[in-house]
Amino acid sequence: MMRIPLSALIGLFFTAVYFLVAIFADWIAPYGMAEVAGDVWEPASSEFWLGTDSIGRDLLSRMIYGGQTTIAIATAATLLSFFTGSVLGFSAAVIGGWVDQVLSRFVDLIMSIPSLIFALVVLSVMPVTLLVLILVMGLLDATRVFRLSRAVAVDITVMDYVEAARLRGEGRMWIIFREILPNALSPLVAEMGLRFIFMVLFISTLSFLGLGVQPPLADWGGIVKENKDGIVYGIPAALIPALAIATLAISVNLVADWILTRTTSLKGGRGG
Repeated sequence: MMRIPLSALIGLFFTAVYFLVAIFADWIAPYGMAEVAGDVWEPASSEFWLGTDSIGRDLLSRMIYGGQTTIAIATAATLLSFFTGSVLGFSAAVIGGWVDQVLSRFVDLIMSIPSLIFALVVLSVMPVTLLVLILVMGLLDATRVFRLSRAVAVDITVMDYVEAARLRGEGRMWIIFREILPNALSPLVAEMGLRFIFMVLFISTLSFLGLGVQPPLADWGGIVKENKDGIVYGIPAALIPALAIATLAISVNLVADWILTRTTSLKGGRGG
């Protein structure tokens, strides 16, 4: 029976809690997302468990809805980046030649520009909607996934079972999805956890800078921005979302580390 280490169990527990709260936010939150329910920066009480924010909204409700927005955007952007990056990376490795060169050099060009700066430039000239945020974040991060998936696929394409599939006359799609993908899942799944963490930090940073999730929607980076002035007066409203970001990042990282340690990137190979 598979034994799960304590660190992975802790990571799984907190990750599951965050995702469940995000899914059922509408039923869990005691107040509306933008509902002003009290005075400015009220302390924690039986009515407001985490106190209120800079304009009197219930901080617990803002945190719950903010988690829903942050996790939804990060999840969608991560899935987009992995679908785009892995398909292009596998294709570049299998096709090779000028296709590989063009894709690789284009990815090198994009990666030479810091992602945050690139995103800020794009978002400064485009309407900042949830869809635009997901597309910008997902496509920028797809470059990292491309590099990983191509590197793994290049190693797999020289395996005997891939050569056997080619000799049988199998097409490129068969080789990519039936031969390469199953043997590349381990590093990709582990990397997905790390990329999800990056997405959470990325959207939080964009929101803190004012080019992420726009009011009245809530997300954790925006909540930090809204309440940062309270830190001067000893009000912890800005530290609570920062703690949530750190906790989620550590939890997902513990799960990703466990997945990476119990599997190997090229553990044998399946027969053709």
